[in-house]
Amino acid sequence: MSFLDHLEELRWHLIRSIASILVFAIAAFLSKDLIWDTIILGPSKPDFWTYRAMCQMGEKIGFGVFCIEELPFIIQSRQMTGQFTMHILSSLVIGLMCAFPYAFWEMWRFIRPGLYDTEQKVSRGATFFVSLLFITGVLFGYFIVTPLAVNFLANYQVAESILNEFDIISYVSTVSMLVLACGLMFQLPIVVYFLTKAGLVTPELMRTYRRHAIIVILLASAILTPPDVISQVLIAFPLVFLYQISIYISKMVIKKSEEQEALSKENN
Repeated sequence: MSFLDHLEELRWHLIRSIASILVFAIAAFLSKDLIWDTIILGPSKPDFWTYRAMCQMGEKIGFGVFCIEELPFIIQSRQMTGQFTMHILSSLVIGLMCAFPYAFWEMWRFIRPGLYDTEQKVSRGATFFVSLLFITGVLFGYFIVTPLAVNFLANYQVAESILNEFDIISYVSTVSMLVLACGLMFQLPIVVYFLTKAGLVTPELMRTYRRHAIIVILLASAILTPPDVISQVLIAFPLVFLYQISIYISKMVIKKSEEQEALSKENN
């Protein structure tokens, strides 16, 4: 294919990806009651699943302080276009998250023919694992990080006379940022896998710079989350765990490559 043919092919993959996002976004826009009352505003209500699970766990171990009876804040819209703008923005974010597996598959269909046969074999299942990690990260961000961060920020006061009245733009932006950040940062094992295949990363290198990586993870968590320690630690902890898993993934990739090289030498 010529360069222009490649551009034409890429254009159609992009069109289909964007179309899938818009389809899910329109569906989310039309399902306003479900999306807002149940999903977006869920972490702001004391009967949210995470809070009830925390209460049940606290009762079993004898700590009733885990039960959340009230979240002392209200959400307001201080701009005339605030609710409508957030309705559109939240629909696009949900459309992006729902269509992510298909959109990635479309882009992978464009990239894969340019790989060598061996590269295509080692990257088999990429769409499945990327989608699985993204969905896991989104669920972790929504059910773990977001409610705990909302609870912390809602109860934090520098003085009793100051009431927490959050703007709808601030609330939706915080929830969206936390959920998307978790979904994207959970792609660390996939990134390490391909960097190892490319010869840019080794297990020894990752072990040597483990402390530096932890500092980078903490800095990234601080940038991507609201300015509170709780949400930063909640994102950083699983990332450190994923970093450790990535070391083993890199080790397995190196070992498999060495076995294939040894086998090819025997055959020759």
